[in-house]
Amino acid sequence: MIWLTRLLAALLLLVGLIVAAGGAYLIWLGGSPYYLPGGIAVALSGYWLWRGDRRAGWLYALFLAITIVWALCEVGLGGWQLTARIVGPALFGLPFLLPFIRRRVGKGAVAAGLASLVGFLLILGCALQSPMEIAALSGRSGTPVAIPGDPGLWPSWGRDDAGTRFSPLTQITPTNVETLQLAWTFDTGHDPMRAPVPSPLQSTPLMVDGKLLFCTQTNIVFALDPETGKPLWRFDPKVDPKGGSAVRTCRGVAYHDGGAAVPAPCPRRVITATYGAQLIALDSATGRPCPGFGEGGFVDLNQGMGRTAPGLYYISSAPVIIGDVIVLGGWVADNVSTDEPSGVVRGYDVITGALRWAWDMGNPNNAHGPAPGEAYTRSTPNSWAPMSADAKLGLVFVPTGNATPDHFGAYRSAQSEKYSSSIVALDAATGAVRWSFQTAHHDLWDYDVASQPTLIDLPAPGGTIPALVQPTKRGELFLLDRRTGKPLAAVRERPAPQAGKVPEERLSPTQPFSVGMPSIAGDRISERDMWGITPIDQLWCRIHFRKLRYDGPNTPPGLTESLLYPSLGGGMNWSGVSYDPERRLLMVNSIYYPTLMQLVPRAAAGGGAGPGASHNATDFAAPLPMAGTPYGARLRGFTSPLGTLCLAPPYGRMTAIDMTTRKIAWQRPVGTVRDSGPLGLEVGLPIRMGMPGFGGTLVTRSGLTFFGGVKERAFRAFATDTGEELWSVRMPASGNANPMTYIGPRSGRQFVVIAATGHVTSQSFPLGRTFHAYALPQEAK
Repeated sequence: MIWLTRLLAALLLLVGLIVAAGGAYLIWLGGSPYYLPGGIAVALSGYWLWRGDRRAGWLYALFLAITIVWALCEVGLGGWQLTARIVGPALFGLPFLLPFIRRRVGKGAVAAGLASLVGFLLILGCALQSPMEIAALSGRSGTPVAIPGDPGLWPSWGRDDAGTRFSPLTQITPTNVETLQLAWTFDTGHDPMRAPVPSPLQSTPLMVDGKLLFCTQTNIVFALDPETGKPLWRFDPKVDPKGGSAVRTCRGVAYHDGGAAVPAPCPRRVITATYGAQLIALDSATGRPCPGFGEGGFVDLNQGMGRTAPGLYYISSAPVIIGDVIVLGGWVADNVSTDEPSGVVRGYDVITGALRWAWDMGNPNNAHGPAPGEAYTRSTPNSWAPMSADAKLGLVFVPTGNATPDHFGAYRSAQSEKYSSSIVALDAATGAVRWSFQTAHHDLWDYDVASQPTLIDLPAPGGTIPALVQPTKRGELFLLDRRTGKPLAAVRERPAPQAGKVPEERLSPTQPFSVGMPSIAGDRISERDMWGITPIDQLWCRIHFRKLRYDGPNTPPGLTESLLYPSLGGGMNWSGVSYDPERRLLMVNSIYYPTLMQLVPRAAAGGGAGPGASHNATDFAAPLPMAGTPYGARLRGFTSPLGTLCLAPPYGRMTAIDMTTRKIAWQRPVGTVRDSGPLGLEVGLPIRMGMPGFGGTLVTRSGLTFFGGVKERAFRAFATDTGEELWSVRMPASGNANPMTYIGPRSGRQFVVIAATGHVTSQSFPLGRTFHAYALPQEAK
């Protein structure tokens, strides 16, 4: 067996030399001194093992002992962190226990093998748990709250116009949820990998008028039988897919019941908006366009938008309807140029399709549309995220993005600066601004307010305070009085990093932090947070981190590569949060995915202005053009050569916040590595790490939280009060959409429905095309 001994010796020598060389470079960069002597020890052990020198085992045992002590000193008992530091060296130590190696190098081999076993036992004792977990101190019961309307329906995208995603249903409970089974599936028939670009199915159905109503990423609208999932009708607007990007999607439709005031046809109508920038009203009974709405059921949303091109402007989120007004914004392609369509927000008559009002932040004179030959102000911040509404206050709450292009702001107007990355309350009748609150000043990081504002009522002496919770990509949760926009939880302006910007740019000296609410942003990253499958790729990540420009949150983009964390994906993204008003728990799902950002000179970026350059689905490192500025931008994930994130887990968490105390009630990583791994390979092990994703939660009165939005092909139910996982099921793709629930009108069964989606940006493949409905067995309901 001499050849096996020499193979181990050669591997130790090679790995040791690589680690020593990298360790020397890391020390030169100001990093940890561990790797240089560690690498020398490993290489020398290999050399002595090759020669049969008995010192080989003793030296390797000493190296392992020092490695274990160093790891504990650096990261404590964090299981995943210890794994990255100890498993690789320990694996090389186990072969020393083989008889033929023991005979060659003596008792030192036993010492090396035993040190390896100690390392494995230490990791096993930590049970691969993240230190970023907070257990619930105790369970809690809810105080009943009156929920208006039919409890068995799901009439709006967030179930209600407040965006709470709270269902008052109680048939499925923490005690019987483990018996949930698949009731039906529905295949949309669309191949999500079809050209021009892959795009995920992210729609959340409505349950209203005896039907499930939803749209696909190709804007086909379906009505299904809610008991069986069988199609009742289908409407295809035949949208031209040219100019696509990886975020091409339709996340939902809206519904309006005009009652006796609207005679047939179309007293009850489905409102949808398309990738081709059309607003469409369909008869809920038949799926046919409503003839009295616009031109034969269609309104052209390109009216007044000026120069545009396919894919530069479209509607990705469900419109909100307040009274008889449809309110919608639109998605404008990121980072294409300084001359893109307007971010105008518009209100349309739900019966006729006529324009009621327009909020053009750059020109108030366009309140009723621009004059012939003119257009809404170009390149203003858009509102692509879902909106919320308060009919009692007569307000629509509009989350805004930043003005294009995202990563260079020197040419932005004063109005764009004022309303960028904000929540803006508009008068639903006129479109006039009542108040606004900015969540990121002079946003250069694509920190769009991507989540639907969630409206809650906070207990107060003598009654309640109408409040608004705004999740952000920055990981900050802002709590505002929705009447005035004034903070109800303290907000503090803190100094922002200033070094590294390009000469033409200006920076905000401060950024707002919501210090009165728990931050979900994660801690500031340091070298010890670097992670890897092996010591070599962890060392690579440490070296790369030391070479980056990083001054904490809001490090400005510049010509040298910088670290963006929280990332432009979040924090919290379009799925929003859920709120249980009876337990007063806010359920927050969040992402921890660092991004590398670098501005490149105009010549290196090219001048193309095609929308496909925005959120490129195939080449994530391709420069984004930002035409009209001196620079382009290059963005990519901070990953090792093995394709794993350089940041230590968790990458996805769920947090319950007690809105009475405004403290974290519990927090846990969600998602396993079963469908992930190095080099894109699936590990196949259900080891909980906490995975990134973009789907949202659903909470029920019975005390359940449903969630599928991680990079894993699974759908789960948790106890809302403690975070305990109670049920999970495998799906053909990950559930990166928001689930919903309802009562079947004939059977009386409670169903929970989610789209099996996958996701392009998080590299969660395959992309799905089916909806899955789960219910209790017939006899158990």
